[in-house]
Amino acid sequence: MLKRVLLALTLAVVLPAAAAQAQVRLKDIVNFEGVRSNQLIGYGLVVGLDGTGDSMRNSPFTRKSIEGMLSRLGVGNLTGEGLNTKNTAAVMVTAKLPPYARRGSEIDIEVSSLGDATSLRGGTLLVTPLSGADGQIYAVGQGPVAVGGFSFEGAAADLTRGVPTVARIENGATVEQEIDFDLRRMTSIRLALRNPDFTTASRIAEAINAHVGIARAEPLDPGTVEVRVIEKGDVMEALSTIENLQVEPDTPAKVVIDAKSGTIVIGADVRIDEVAISQGGLTVSISESAQVSQPEPFSIGETVIVPQTDIEVYERDSGFAVVGGQVSLRELVDGLNAIGIGAQEIISILQAIKAAGALHADLEII
Repeated sequence: MLKRVLLALTLAVVLPAAAAQAQVRLKDIVNFEGVRSNQLIGYGLVVGLDGTGDSMRNSPFTRKSIEGMLSRLGVGNLTGEGLNTKNTAAVMVTAKLPPYARRGSEIDIEVSSLGDATSLRGGTLLVTPLSGADGQIYAVGQGPVAVGGFSFEGAAADLTRGVPTVARIENGATVEQEIDFDLRRMTSIRLALRNPDFTTASRIAEAINAHVGIARAEPLDPGTVEVRVIEKGDVMEALSTIENLQVEPDTPAKVVIDAKSGTIVIGADVRIDEVAISQGGLTVSISESAQVSQPEPFSIGETVIVPQTDIEVYERDSGFAVVGGQVSLRELVDGLNAIGIGAQEIISILQAIKAAGALHADLEII
């Protein structure tokens, strides 16, 4: 019966209530202090486009950039000259600097058009410094761009697939400056829970303290656990052991509803009080058809089409179904399935149960 709700109705994705919470590695539910990526951004020019670049009239910043670049290359002062190239595009370049990236290592970069260019296909990014939030340059990017989308235009129609004004360069930037962060000098490190929870934080501390001689852990709040390394200089060894410890995370009871697609996800800890549920409604079926009316032979008249509409109304009578108090997830789904209702109706019922104060879970609608 539960299978029919999940597959035939394409309505709900439900977590099995009978299964216990699985234990997961600590590295999969926490972030380690200092082990993070940093966002980089830069402004540059893509050249070599086949007439699909920025127009100089609508993109004055592209004109200024070309003038400045050529001036630095010794071409001379071009201010006031009639630049009318369509083979250059101003772009914004973004990248993520991985944690502990060393000088000389290469990272991927994203290139996005800033002006009115129609495509970056076939272009080459010129040397572009990439800065962090502190304004310092951490990497330099350059190279031919790879565009996934395409765009073609004719006299009366055009065809576009993907986004041809966004491109990517694999290993397109070289790290020029490292972020100073030395784990060996630290005597303690903090673990940030990705989903803050009092119970999970306590379990993490207990799991770490159970390994005597590695480290001592103390939960500071629902989202932070501080770990003190017993012997100075053993941070790496301690973290390599800690990140593989098995912990059973605890999650709050929640029901998530996507009203657009009719998807319902119900957590295993969801409980409801005893309620009586009745769901009924009208179904109106309208069918349109057309009949051809022709005049009699050898008579004066015209052949006309006569529309015909058939309307049928179906009313479904549904009695009350009682769902017992403090039922489990499986009992809740079986109770709703017994009424024989669809996804949108289940959504309405869950909202009504929440409004009645009988649903003991967070109801999130996305």
